[in-house]
Amino acid sequence: QVQLVESGGGLVQAGDSLRLSCVASGGSISIYYMGWFRQAPGKEREFVAAITWYGISTYYADSVKGRVTVSRDNNKNTVYLQMDRLNAEDTAVYYCAASRVRPANQAEYEYWGQGTQVTVSS
Repeated sequence: QVQLVESGGGLVQAGDSLRLSCVASGGSISIYYMGWFRQAPGKEREFVAAITWYGISTYYADSVKGRVTVSRDNNKNTVYLQMDRLNAEDTAVYYCAASRVRPANQAEYEYWGQGTQVTVSS
């Protein structure tokens, strides 16, 4: 069973950048399809980005496309989420998640981190 720990969140100003990290322990991250999700206050958790097992393919929500880049370093057992040109609508708790198979939806992800808070002030 893999454990996921996110870090890198914080309070930033609109227009700033942040890089979130998700470090896995208890197993090799290379066998997992990885996703990033976020949940804003009063809203449902939503998809942000995903990356296939060896980083060949990436996927993004329309709301972040062009501003966010997901990447992974399997040697470091880490997945990253680079976020640029942040705005107030990006304020949320960000979660990484892992699935051994390509998930059809977020319910099919097997493992979740505890989340890291990103707050963007305008």
